[in-house]
Amino acid sequence: MRKLQSLILSVITLLFSFNTAFAEIKTFEKEYIYQASDYDSKNSSRTLALETVKRLLLEELGTYLITETEVKNFQFSSDQITAYCAGIVSAEIIDEKWDGKSYWLKAKVSADPAEVEVALKKLVEDKYKLKELENTKKRAEDLTKENDRLRKELEEAQNQSKEQKEQNIKAYDETISGLNAVDWFEKGNKAAKAWHYKEAIEDYSKAIELNPYFTEAYNNEGYCYVILRNYQQAFKDYNKAITLNPQFALAYYNRGIYYALLGNYQHAIQDYNKLIELNPQLASAYNERGSLYIELGNYKQSIQDVNKAIELDPKLTNAYYNKGLSYSKLGNYKQAIKNCNMAIKLYSQYADAYYCRGLSYSNLGNKKQAIKDYKISANLGNQAAQDLLKRHGMNFEE
Repeated sequence: MRKLQSLILSVITLLFSFNTAFAEIKTFEKEYIYQASDYDSKNSSRTLALETVKRLLLEELGTYLITETEVKNFQFSSDQITAYCAGIVSAEIIDEKWDGKSYWLKAKVSADPAEVEVALKKLVEDKYKLKELENTKKRAEDLTKENDRLRKELEEAQNQSKEQKEQNIKAYDETISGLNAVDWFEKGNKAAKAWHYKEAIEDYSKAIELNPYFTEAYNNEGYCYVILRNYQQAFKDYNKAITLNPQFALAYYNRGIYYALLGNYQHAIQDYNKLIELNPQLASAYNERGSLYIELGNYKQSIQDVNKAIELDPKLTNAYYNKGLSYSKLGNYKQAIKNCNMAIKLYSQYADAYYCRGLSYSNLGNKKQAIKDYKISANLGNQAAQDLLKRHGMNFEE
């Protein structure tokens, strides 16, 4: 269970929520009319109208944040702010109408600027999420540009052959499917952020149905399956993501988690080796590989890995715990206590760190401090600490 909780909590993903006490809500509204071509349906017209409105709303929100809040100090470009806001807020349709020739749509974005600022600060720590949001924005932009190009070509090319025209119409329809896939993907992210993982899986599945090459959708769907403990389906999704893009580092990270959960540590280490090859500056990759070496009893190798993780990220709490645990296993209890102290300093509710420190104090003969740590650990939910105290007839409940 410790391994499961540790691995899931250290997934780099995309999927977090923010709860703040701020109450200042800013609302931006936009209307847009899309004039349908001869090649548009109600569905395609709605898709293109919605894509335009979402972009305009997010751009307006981004401009406000850059000019009126501390976000201006984040050194993001306007395009980046627009992309990142898409991972934090969602456009809400107020009204829409279709008359057979044009699609009118009115939508809004409502957000607490202070809450968005907090979310952006958190987002900065997740380089993979930033990249995902940038890629999603670019995907939608490229599809929209290609749709515009095809529309003009269809309208202007009078001498096209029937075959060429059919090919262009097919390509036009594919851009609509692609934009719908992006919309379902973003809905999946929103559902996952709200911890509605079954709903998120349904959304990601629709995105994949519309675009079978949507690498990020497979990866994010796999994450949701891990949370729901459907590891076989998660494995299939990660494999598909890696097959589509062998350079997709996050899928190796997540597949490594799958292998670790099944106790297949050697395969997990192979995935983390590949991850480190793709991103040698990723502290969490070294840390997770270090935790796998602990499972294999290779404590010295684990310490080497977590030292590298700490070098890259001195605030990586779990790395200090892994280092303390390795030193404890090697009988170096003073070093174990030192590193557990650091883990607890960074996160005062770290149950496993208290338990590890308690064991180290016990081995050094400091039973009083050991019992104190066991009780804290037990009250924080550590089952091993609870069992130990029960065996000795000690009450740990506060």
